[in-house]
Amino acid sequence: MNNTRLYLRAIFLGLCIPLLMISCTKETLLNKVPVVDAGQTQNVKIPEVTLTGSASDSDGHVVAYLWSQVSGPGASTILNAGSPSTKVMGLSNGRYVFQLMATDNNGATGVDTVSVFVNVPNVVTKTLTLQPINNTAEYKLNLRGSDSWAQGDNFEFVICAWTWDGATFNNRMALKFDMSQIPANAVVQSAKLALYSYPVAPLNGNHVDPNYGTSNSFTIRQINGNWNPSAFNWATPIPVTEANKVTVPTTNESRLDLNLDVKGMVASQINGNANYGFHMMLDNEVTYNSRIFVGSYSVPYAEKRPKLEITYQVAQ
Repeated sequence: MNNTRLYLRAIFLGLCIPLLMISCTKETLLNKVPVVDAGQTQNVKIPEVTLTGSASDSDGHVVAYLWSQVSGPGASTILNAGSPSTKVMGLSNGRYVFQLMATDNNGATGVDTVSVFVNVPNVVTKTLTLQPINNTAEYKLNLRGSDSWAQGDNFEFVICAWTWDGATFNNRMALKFDMSQIPANAVVQSAKLALYSYPVAPLNGNHVDPNYGTSNSFTIRQINGNWNPSAFNWATPIPVTEANKVTVPTTNESRLDLNLDVKGMVASQINGNANYGFHMMLDNEVTYNSRIFVGSYSVPYAEKRPKLEITYQVAQ
């Protein structure tokens, strides 16, 4: 270390006696403050932001950081104030200014500030209930022997594997709801599909129990492409995806109403602009298994028609 020594000397009794000595460290006198960068101005549309800053020290090293709020429309919460990068939460709409201070190994400090502009859109929660009567996008898909066809106008919503006059007779269902009222950028919070067991003896199945058989579980899948009901052929299945499918387990109860979580499929239909409907079929299409519900063309049980209730959020 280089020292500068100043001596004041006086002659006393013939001797040279140092009266005063002052020692100063040049490094201390010339210590440079850290150079701090608090980052670029940010514009956010959510009530939080991540601040990322940095600092350097040309004649030493940075030993500490400290974030603080300088101004803003309200108090915020800085999660890691002593880190060069931190998340800040609890922001309100308006302009915030945050300061990053860095301290070097000799105690010198440098600061820099950054502005954050917050514009959180007003989010409204809405619920849409769809329970159409005479839904023209509801089809029973039939296979009898080698013949297959799509049938509308159903007062019974039939998923089954049975026989008719000694021939195999299987039914699947295709069902679509009109969700055009919901914007494509909506965030789906929940979606429930209600299917109601036929309340009296059905005309299909064993004519007694809507739910019958030891293997009557079925799966709901999202249809992911256009299909033509008038050209339906059992040998050319309706295009579906396995993503977000919902499987309903086997039941031995004669009647069992369902309220199924189909959020994943509905969100995909809305956000992907791909609403081609739902496809339903038994998991094992072995004879004498059935799940029979009320269809949209039912007159005496109109309140039990298939129903889809969607709760979603949209920015205004």
